[in-house]
Amino acid sequence: MNLHALRLFYIVAKNGSITIAAEQLRISQPAITSQIKKFENENGITLFVPQGRGIRLTEIGKQLATEASLIFQLENKMETLIETYTQGKIGTLKIAGNYLTSNFLLPKWVSYLKNQYENINIKITTLNTDEAVKSLISYQSDIAILGGGATNYSDKIDVTKIIEDDIWFVSAPNHKYANKIVSLNEIMLESFIMREKGSYMRSLLKSICNTAGICFPNVMLEFNGLHETLTASMAGYGINFCSSIAVKKLVNIGILSRIYVKNINYKNKIVVCVRKNETRSQLVKNFISIIENQTL
Repeated sequence: MNLHALRLFYIVAKNGSITIAAEQLRISQPAITSQIKKFENENGITLFVPQGRGIRLTEIGKQLATEASLIFQLENKMETLIETYTQGKIGTLKIAGNYLTSNFLLPKWVSYLKNQYENINIKITTLNTDEAVKSLISYQSDIAILGGGATNYSDKIDVTKIIEDDIWFVSAPNHKYANKIVSLNEIMLESFIMREKGSYMRSLLKSICNTAGICFPNVMLEFNGLHETLTASMAGYGINFCSSIAVKKLVNIGILSRIYVKNINYKNKIVVCVRKNETRSQLVKNFISIIENQTL
């Protein structure tokens, strides 16, 4: 079936006039008449008959106009769907975050996004850096918001820094080194509470120890979440090595205390990660724009 000719017929039928249809479509009346006549001949039907100075729909013309209306309503609905999707106003955004970003940064950012685009769905999965990158490159996530360890995967993903913060050693206020300045050798003899292998902070601390030529500390408690490691430190056991974003408020109110290690001043980069050499969806672009506006 010639859908172009069907559309011309439908617009004529809807307006009851070839003249009005020609004005709306900005094509000549003879062109419309020719296309409709060809459509009639191809299908062996008559759609219009003369009526005075105008036209009247035949029985099949009336029935076809009703069915054509459903087709073009559905077409308009699909066009609207595509338009709203390409504008990032609908759809599902799948975000992979590490424990730091999922707990301390993403809740605020996705709330801003949802306020602007209320019809979107947002799914956040909390993973360590290794797992989050795998989730991204395997298309289980659309975007990842991670710590600096993601830069190690720059051959697989595009990484853009958005903010940077300090990395602190912290402990309970009653720890013997709380609020004191110590050497790296001294603090590495203490018991540590850390995330699982594959987490960025654990890998970074191991790199620091290797560079300094000293042994990695005893990890006496290991958890799969940042919140759990901090809770254990607050309970009075062990030292944590983590982003200041996670502990600054706890230090300020005295629940945790900093330990100052000589000549150790590392920064934690928070980065946006997307798949390499891939066009970003508008929804991803909208989310990145919100992050950038919130971190200016």
